[in-house]
Amino acid sequence: MAIGFGQNIRVSIYGASHAPQIGVTVEGLPKGAPVDVEKLQAFLTRRAPGRNEWSTPRKEADAPEFISGLEDGIITGEKLEAIIRNTNTRPQDYGNVITVPRPAHADYPSWVKQGKIETGGGRWSARMTAPLCIAGGIVLQLLEEMGINIKAHIKSIGGIEDVAFSGGEVSEEVDTEFPVIDKEQGEKMKALIRETKKAGDSVGGIIECEIRGMKPGIGDALFGGLESSISQSIFAIPAVKGIEFGCGFKVAEMKGSQNNDPFIIKDGRVETVTNNHGGILGGMSSGMPIIFRAALKPTPSIGMEQQSVNLATMEPATLAVKGRHDPCIVPRAVPVVEAAAAIAIYDVILGEING
Repeated sequence: MAIGFGQNIRVSIYGASHAPQIGVTVEGLPKGAPVDVEKLQAFLTRRAPGRNEWSTPRKEADAPEFISGLEDGIITGEKLEAIIRNTNTRPQDYGNVITVPRPAHADYPSWVKQGKIETGGGRWSARMTAPLCIAGGIVLQLLEEMGINIKAHIKSIGGIEDVAFSGGEVSEEVDTEFPVIDKEQGEKMKALIRETKKAGDSVGGIIECEIRGMKPGIGDALFGGLESSISQSIFAIPAVKGIEFGCGFKVAEMKGSQNNDPFIIKDGRVETVTNNHGGILGGMSSGMPIIFRAALKPTPSIGMEQQSVNLATMEPATLAVKGRHDPCIVPRAVPVVEAAAAIAIYDVILGEING
């Protein structure tokens, strides 16, 4: 079953964590537009598992195979379809959770919905963000051609904070190996992940994303707002539990005189002195950088013993999750946030172009 998103560009993802393959179809891409396949692969590799100590040991190449829609690096105009083959599955690791739902996973509601718990989380697994990144990686390139750039970084892990995007004239540089702005804070985060992994536990964090180059007036009111579109796409990432724009929840503690961003004329264009609104007013872009943050929960699969129930016998049960899992999903989720944001932004822009 494919699960899709978008009104003007349609992205549909199918497959499952332990299926032979996972895939994506994309409709609405511009015919004749070039795609740098090597650049796309580099983007996918940022998310791919088994590359470092803070990732799951499961190794997958995550190399997309294009079935249709892309020939010699050019979008053909027909429906684009790409697959990624799952080559390193170990369903035997999930033998103890066939009828015992893992806490904080989709196991129990999926049991109610379809009468079984899928190994590795099935289509609810974070593995499904790999095909999402194929679509998002392509769209990121299309947006760059429009002068729109999207990048994200780790804002925090387990309460250890990185520097925030300032929204100034020049964007902060993000480390490519471990996506933070302040490398010293990044080392502290790595140490916490190591410590947490050793204890058989996991840790969550926050990813901050910045979108630059958006002209003012893009978006609409109510359900057509930019926040609505971005939020829907970001919540396709399984670990995301919250999102905020600009000052976010801090606005609840502020007065209007503190939260309001004064307007000025700078170099012949309208800007705001501050950017508490995060680049969006009334569901529309203001022309300032769009800045949002997404909170990601700790990886639910942990080695510590947890309380659950046996759904077959309706009796209490305990389990310690086996298999290969990320002690912290946040570093690998940074490109996924970029991909999801790109899809949402491109879909809204196409709506403006198409009227």
